[in-house]
Amino acid sequence: VSLHKTGLVPFCATFTIFTDYMRSSIRLSALARCGTIFVTTHDSIAVGEDGPTHQPIETVPSLRMIPDLVVMRPADGNETSGAYKYAMERAKLQSRPTLLALTRQTLPNLPNSSMENVAKGAYAVIEAEDPDIILIGTGSEVSLCVEAAKAMEGKKVRVVSMPSWEVFREQPEAYKAALLPKEVPKLSVEAAVTMGWGEWADAFVGINVFGASGPGGTCMDKFGFNVPNVVRCAEQCMTGSIGVLSDGSQAKH
Repeated sequence: VSLHKTGLVPFCATFTIFTDYMRSSIRLSALARCGTIFVTTHDSIAVGEDGPTHQPIETVPSLRMIPDLVVMRPADGNETSGAYKYAMERAKLQSRPTLLALTRQTLPNLPNSSMENVAKGAYAVIEAEDPDIILIGTGSEVSLCVEAAKAMEGKKVRVVSMPSWEVFREQPEAYKAALLPKEVPKLSVEAAVTMGWGEWADAFVGINVFGASGPGGTCMDKFGFNVPNVVRCAEQCMTGSIGVLSDGSQAKH
């Protein structure tokens, strides 16, 4: 707060889970219109061996509830660059805070990802005319959605990356309706609690339980973030199933 309106852009960096200790400061930065950039990493159960004490489950969705805070969960290097650009411009021009939730694990650069599209909040990384289903992912789960789309032979699948709910919410209604048509089944895939996804999707793949200690890739697989499970849930979504289709509880049995 002491750097507010000095011309400098204050930032801090930590694990995503530790924003719980910072909640009042993050909330105050939004309330006081301080252009702070909160850089966080290790944003999901892919943290791995540190276990559930360090694995964010409800953290990112709860941060999205803070008014005037923009939360960015980029899917690859291009989107991360775009997220930093957006955060800097928002800090300097609007004096408003942005939080970046980044991964621990490496991620592939996605087809059609770009810095510019991050400023839309959501956009198609795999396009399909008159899609049978739309898979919506954030962060590391976008590349999972891309792989799941490839496995759905004979189906027209649009894959949407949604780095920021808040930014997408501000887009023109025509853009939002064209990207996510109401008549097309939509499945969200995010390694976090499913709270709030009803605003954008019909059915959800998420994790509504605490994680576990183990290699990051193993945790993601056991809790349902794998191609076969996403394809199975997508098939259910296309036949009319709605709500939570995978909540991670299978890993607890």
